[in-house]
Amino acid sequence: SYYLKESKGSRRWLLFLEGGWYCFNRENCDTRYDTMRRLMSSREWPATRVGTGILSSQPEENPHWWNANMVFIPYCSSDVWSGASSKSEKNEYAFMGALIIQEVIKELVGKGLNTAKVLLLAGSSAGGTGVLLNVDRVAEQLEEMGYQGIQVRGLADSGWFLDNKQYRRTDCIDTITCAPTEAIRRGIRYWNGIVPERCKLQFKEGEEWNCFFGYKIYPTLRCPVFVVQWLFDEAQLTVDNVHLTGQPVQEGQWLYIQNLGRELRNTLKDVTASFAPACLSHEIITRNHWTDIQVKGTSLPRALHCWDRSLHESNKNGKSPLKGCPIHLIDSCPWPHCNPSCPTIRDQFTGQEMNVIQFLMHMGFDVQKMAQQQGLEPSKLLGMLSSGN
Repeated sequence: SYYLKESKGSRRWLLFLEGGWYCFNRENCDTRYDTMRRLMSSREWPATRVGTGILSSQPEENPHWWNANMVFIPYCSSDVWSGASSKSEKNEYAFMGALIIQEVIKELVGKGLNTAKVLLLAGSSAGGTGVLLNVDRVAEQLEEMGYQGIQVRGLADSGWFLDNKQYRRTDCIDTITCAPTEAIRRGIRYWNGIVPERCKLQFKEGEEWNCFFGYKIYPTLRCPVFVVQWLFDEAQLTVDNVHLTGQPVQEGQWLYIQNLGRELRNTLKDVTASFAPACLSHEIITRNHWTDIQVKGTSLPRALHCWDRSLHESNKNGKSPLKGCPIHLIDSCPWPHCNPSCPTIRDQFTGQEMNVIQFLMHMGFDVQKMAQQQGLEPSKLLGMLSSGN
């Protein structure tokens, strides 16, 4: 199933892949089926949905894409959009993420996609990783069907994970505690997951799991992809076993978190089109506050608009990037929420909103000591922190 909002007269199509983690063995898929049925079955889906963020049809909330044809593909395959296996004697569940996308494309061709100029395959979280895994396949599928004129692009939000060392190693028991590499390694076998051929060729047989990690698959992609990634992604911290609960963070954790931001920034340096704010959050493009976040004074819708223009221009004459229209935007400040436009943080226990200073103190950040080290008055340091310098 999928949801469609047609926009007659527009030749732009936006297909959105929903996220929501995954399961990688019988036990955790059974649990998921019991507790998160909508991510395993279409039976209880609502008849209609309201698009938000980049899926909104309100120009105020979605200045650049509001008028496009919108397609929302819910995530019921639990396989990071990679599976190609039907239900069998051996396997209680069917995992068909990759096939679902192909079927939706086939059906949309009869609903006007055949006259499209641009198809933007977007997704958040597991859907963001799904974009990286499927964008070239969608382009090939349309070419094989005879629609060479459609420009296929990807927008991957919060799906650029690192296969880094966990802060604390844990046994691979469930989705949340399992190290990302191990979970995907098991998942690929369980789902009969498929990865793009060009990426697969870079790795030995049995090492296809590498292609689920953005910085490894990105250089093999043919379609242009825009990567949106919080430098301190909450899902990444969760699988790395950094749990920011009510207790102040220990120094080891604090250093780990800052290092994570550095590592992530490093993997994005060669990504042409990217937007990476130094915030602690997860997912953004379907949030209604997605227009508020800025990196170096540029909002995400503006950066996407610049990217669109740059692709349009480069098709024409291969000119250098457009002046005053940046598409490579990565925060350089070093800790979570040092960017003043970050979304509000809530205390996980009380639900209270916190400002940057409260948050840093909550994280165990010693403002007095920090000020002393910098040779500043604490009030001056706090002023600098909250203005994002």
